[in-house]
Amino acid sequence: MKHKKGLRAAGLIFKYLLLAFLGLILIFPLIYMFFGSFKSNQEIFGTLKLLPESFHPEGYIEGWKGSGQITFGAYIWNSFLLVVPTVALTVVSSILTAYGFNRFRVPGRKVLFAVMMALMMLPASVLLIPRYLLYVSFGWIDTYLVFWVPAACATSSFFVYMFVQFFEGVPRELDEAARIDGCSSFQTLVRILVPLSKPAVISAVIFQFIWTWNDFFQQYVYISSVGKYTVSLGLRMALDATSAIQWKNILAMSVIAMVPCTLIYFVLQRYFVEGIATSGLKG
Repeated sequence: MKHKKGLRAAGLIFKYLLLAFLGLILIFPLIYMFFGSFKSNQEIFGTLKLLPESFHPEGYIEGWKGSGQITFGAYIWNSFLLVVPTVALTVVSSILTAYGFNRFRVPGRKVLFAVMMALMMLPASVLLIPRYLLYVSFGWIDTYLVFWVPAACATSSFFVYMFVQFFEGVPRELDEAARIDGCSSFQTLVRILVPLSKPAVISAVIFQFIWTWNDFFQQYVYISSVGKYTVSLGLRMALDATSAIQWKNILAMSVIAMVPCTLIYFVLQRYFVEGIATSGLKG
């Protein structure tokens, strides 16, 4: 008996050590980026030491000034200006679409849902040229409309599917009780389903916020005016500098760029885990 307990304890210790080691591997680039933001180019490329010789905030001060007349703060503001409406429109449109798929017996509903699921398998690059030509004809290029309008049209099949799975777990008896109390279909959605789907809503907010904030490819294609650049484009522009690249500035601004995503995840982490578990996406 003691031998079995000893083996179990040893196995548990090994498991935690392995998890700690893997966690350290995953977080090491972030640790290096943080300490690298205090190093000079010579320290970054000339030594393997993790800690800098001194902690001076020049990288944050100079990096925040940006290039030309545009500061890094302007890039952050542009990112929020793009991301916040995109997240809000995505969540609202996905909830409405999922409600229609899950609660209304419309002819061809299953076919439309199957088409939506098939479209979810297409990579964004496949639709890039058709979308670009369409947006050019609408005059939307170099505006944030190319992100806001598709978000308002529930083009994110992943979130529609997630909400459909969540609504599937909500008893339909609640809908019937709401109708007896005089609620319309829209009132039932707003007063019953949306409050119950709070974990799924939080999960969608976190996913869409992080994905849109970190997106580079689509923003690089559709946005051309430097005054409308977001954080990801601003960091990329710093690499195109004609003078020597100051890596501490780039690393420092990368640290700052991570703060919103990190904060929103840790603040809403509890709801995020619950939303993933209850939306049928786990495992």
